[in-house]
Amino acid sequence: MKTLEGKVAIVTGGSRDIGRAVSEKLAASGAKVVVNYFRSPKDGDATVQAIESAGGTAIAVAGDMTQQADVGNLIAATRKAYGDSIDILVNNVGGLVARKPLAEMDEEFFEMVMKLNVTSTFLTTKGVVPFMSDGSSIVNLASQAGRDGGGPGAAAYAASKGAVMTFTRAMAKELGPDNVRINCVCPGMIATTFHDNFTKDAVRSNVAGATPLRREGKAGEVADLVAYLASSESSFMTGTSVDINGGLAFS
Repeated sequence: MKTLEGKVAIVTGGSRDIGRAVSEKLAASGAKVVVNYFRSPKDGDATVQAIESAGGTAIAVAGDMTQQADVGNLIAATRKAYGDSIDILVNNVGGLVARKPLAEMDEEFFEMVMKLNVTSTFLTTKGVVPFMSDGSSIVNLASQAGRDGGGPGAAAYAASKGAVMTFTRAMAKELGPDNVRINCVCPGMIATTFHDNFTKDAVRSNVAGATPLRREGKAGEVADLVAYLASSESSFMTGTSVDINGGLAFS
């Protein structure tokens, strides 16, 4: 069943890992997808090709979502390709950057992480909302770290993801009267290059073993949740931060 048939969706950071899985899932559900990428045209093109090979519709658009001009270009490209209305926005851009304890963090690093995770969400939301119609949906990607403070050296990342969750709640109140919903997804240990880069294998194994399901999550499982929140099947949900962590932590 194509629950998003005819919808137009933007996925920021949509060319790798969870972002790519979300882009492919939304397209498989019938949406016309705009895959935003930053550094790698190859990743953007590969995601579009995978979507098109499966019978879906997508374009790739470069842009740094921490820059207002790039956000504007992304929106303009979306409207040029698919018309004036935008139905779905998935704010997936973000990252840890590096693990640094308080003594090693400086102001520049802290503000960079906040800009990457929070400012990007603010800018894209502010830019897209004027083009959203009745019944549209925004899904933000936060993290279990936003609830529990994260692992060693992840204070800036955890704080930024906590801010994304709070921004989601505030926007639910503000956008609700216009029937625009906004929800947040909080992944735990998901098997992606994020953890390939920042988490030791032994730590990953220990965390996976501590979950009731005894494993890491998959990017496709996060994408399934995002697609549900983007669809009318979740029409009475807004302002929520939904955990997807295999039972590792409860909220």
